[in-house]
Amino acid sequence: MQNIRENTGSRLAVCSWSLQPANPDQLVEQLKAIGISRVQLALGPLREQPQVWGKTSELFARNKIEIVSGMISTVGEDYSTPQTIRLTGGIVPDQHWKQNWKNIQADAVLAAKLGIKLVTFHAGFLPHGERDPTFAKLLDRIARIADLFATKNLTLGFETGQETAETLSLFLQKLGRRNVGVNFDPANMILYDRGDPVAALHALRPWLVQCHLKDATKTKVPGTWGAEVAVGTGEVDWRSFFKTLGELNFNGWLCIEREAGDQRVADIRTAKQFVDLLSA
Repeated sequence: MQNIRENTGSRLAVCSWSLQPANPDQLVEQLKAIGISRVQLALGPLREQPQVWGKTSELFARNKIEIVSGMISTVGEDYSTPQTIRLTGGIVPDQHWKQNWKNIQADAVLAAKLGIKLVTFHAGFLPHGERDPTFAKLLDRIARIADLFATKNLTLGFETGQETAETLSLFLQKLGRRNVGVNFDPANMILYDRGDPVAALHALRPWLVQCHLKDATKTKVPGTWGAEVAVGTGEVDWRSFFKTLGELNFNGWLCIEREAGDQRVADIRTAKQFVDLLSA
């Protein structure tokens, strides 16, 4: 499986928030236990707790840990149901926009200081067309973020899943910013029931900048969540996924994400082993 081999190995990383570390020292130990020395780093803790996370860069350098990208979170998100996150997710809610914009500006400064080139986030549910009353508002907000990032030589990555690949590609075309791309998460396509992940890869190829390795099963009850599960135990067709990445000549980072369960280190280590086996 040469295509799989070419798209893993030295480009595997771990999403820091998956490990729920209390401080950077704990994060370093968790990464060592997993056996991966690359991380997509959540920027929120560094902004909110500088007294705890202020020496992250120096600590990572001593332990030869590479920050491959950053992640920004938004205020007031409620993932209780698909309906609640539709209303509260990303930069959609007007009541949180002022604070989110303030946080995003600070996160951009942090990312530039850390030497990060790519930062991803959940924009929230994007309108299906320009006639939607929220389309112009979201287009303006995201353009402001993208333009801010451009001044700091940063790429902004949209997380997939909350809309179909077609809706996202149309929005990106209208946005027209060269420093905006897609952080592709195949499990989110399943959790939100937004289409086949492998087919979505083809539709979003012009914008692919990074992938999350996460797995899930579809819901059996419309309007409720599917289940996030350990990589290799869900409904993502990983062989086809990696084969497609190879065919598309995708060379970005592959960040293992785990947002459920109480054995995150073990589950991420298992995910690494699963991907390694596919590469054998």
